[in-house]
Amino acid sequence: MKRLAATIAFCLVTSMAFAQSPELQPGERLEKLQFPAVTMELKGWTKFGNGRVYTLPVKAGQHVKISFSTKSKVAFLSIFDLATPDEEAIFGTDEDGSSYDVTVKNSTTWLLRPYYSKVSPRRGLGAPYSILVEPQAATPPPTDPADKQSPSPLFPPRQ
Repeated sequence: MKRLAATIAFCLVTSMAFAQSPELQPGERLEKLQFPAVTMELKGWTKFGNGRVYTLPVKAGQHVKISFSTKSKVAFLSIFDLATPDEEAIFGTDEDGSSYDVTVKNSTTWLLRPYYSKVSPRRGLGAPYSILVEPQAATPPPTDPADKQSPSPLFPPRQ
C-alpha cells in the first residue's frame, strides 16, 4: 500500500514538472532563471529559431516589468505561461509594445522566447537583443475614502 501511494505521489509530481517544461524548437537552448531581487539584463542573439529561451518562475502578487530592445525591426519577444494548456502568448512585442508591466495573479512559470520573424522580409543572419527583467515594488491595495470617515469604536466622536 505504501509503495502504491509513493508511486502515485511520484507520478503527480512528475506530471506537474512536465506541465511546466517548455517544448523547444530546433536549435533553441533553455536557460532557467530565478526571479531577481534587482534588475537583471539578458543579452543574446536570435536567428531562425536558434538561440536561447528562458524560463522565469513568478509568484502571485509579484510585480514585474519586462522590457525588450533590439535594433532589428524583425526581432521580437513572446512570453508564454507554461501553466496554461493553450499555446497562445500572454504578451508579444510585435503587437503589445516593447514592455510588459504586470502584477502576477497566479504563481506559475513563464517562457521568454526572443525570435527572429520568418514572415518579414529581412537581411542578415539574425539580431542581437536585450531583455530587462525589473522587479517592481508591490502597489498597495486602493483605500476606500469611506473607511477614513467611519468613527472609531475606541474613540467616539466629541459632541
